[in-house]
Amino acid sequence: MLDVGLLVNPIAGIGGPAGLKGSDGEEVQARARARGYRPRAVERCVRFLDDLAQRLGPARLTEIGWITPPGVMGADHLHEWPRVTSTGIPAAPSKTTTTANTQSAAHTIVAAGADLLLVVGGDGTIRDVMDAIGTSVPILGVPAGVKMHSGTFAPTPRSAAEVVARLLDGGLVAVSEVEVRDVDEVALREGKVASRFYGEVLAPTLGGYLQHTKEAGRENESLSLVEIVADVMERTQELEVPVVLGPGGTVAVIKNALGLEATLLGVDVLFPGGGSRLDADAALLDALVPDAPVAVLSFTRRQGFLLGRGNQQLSSRFIDAAWPERIWVVGTRTKLASLEGRPLLVDTDDPELDRRLGGLVEITAGYRDRLLHAVSGAP
Repeated sequence: MLDVGLLVNPIAGIGGPAGLKGSDGEEVQARARARGYRPRAVERCVRFLDDLAQRLGPARLTEIGWITPPGVMGADHLHEWPRVTSTGIPAAPSKTTTTANTQSAAHTIVAAGADLLLVVGGDGTIRDVMDAIGTSVPILGVPAGVKMHSGTFAPTPRSAAEVVARLLDGGLVAVSEVEVRDVDEVALREGKVASRFYGEVLAPTLGGYLQHTKEAGRENESLSLVEIVADVMERTQELEVPVVLGPGGTVAVIKNALGLEATLLGVDVLFPGGGSRLDADAALLDALVPDAPVAVLSFTRRQGFLLGRGNQQLSSRFIDAAWPERIWVVGTRTKLASLEGRPLLVDTDDPELDRRLGGLVEITAGYRDRLLHAVSGAP
């Protein structure tokens, strides 16, 4: 199951066909309507949803749970989808929306547990969403505005649908920080192109094997492990909290690089200042919870277990306190490919926690190279 937020800016794109170089501002929108033009966001949203439904097929529509505002900002366009939640998300005016409407809805959608936020609009919409949620969840833009300079936009509604379908299928989907940019519409109407950088958000993109880790079209797994180690070591140098390192061969390479005599099948702890504890048990790890430790984990090859197989030292209390920000999952693309599209599995002996763990997790597959992969909420 994948919980996806859907946020539609219903006025996006109205100024494009009217030759107004954008859609920002009530005066511009009124001028466009007076000329007989209408926004294109709803049409683009429907096209995206139709492409996604066609790609998945009727039997799989229940695999996505939509979290969306009521009315024209979302729920009105999801009548064919069986799992739609809009309770608690503020409604917006039926014909026009404001920055406050967009930001309030985005914040509520993320708070409700969305794994991914679909934004149908233009650069101005993405700016509003960025200000509301920052980098808390990945944002995928469905292009519907006049100006789409921000890196979070898919090229077309169909390609956005392919990204979501690939997430459900367990395909390789990268996640990276991309720029949010917007053009000054007033300057643009005067013939001046002035693109401005406003910040960065996380965005998913279809991922394959990156060129620098390829050999004859396949991943060089040894090189990828070196890059994973470099990434984790760089990130741990900035920490002043314990680092918990899980079992398995992938994490053992990291342990060795950090100077530990790796316990291949155990959980080891590296403390700030250089001290360590090898083969830690659940009681010791639970005692670390108030110190906000980071845990570095991998998953079993082919089976895909992330939690509950071989790392039972990590109690439900520990996992619940650390997930997802302080659990770093590592694994090569080749190891992910061994799952053949299946989600990662969790089995913590706490069914409610298992359910909450379901969704998307970020996986480090190389140096500053992140992928998104589905986690099943049940074994």
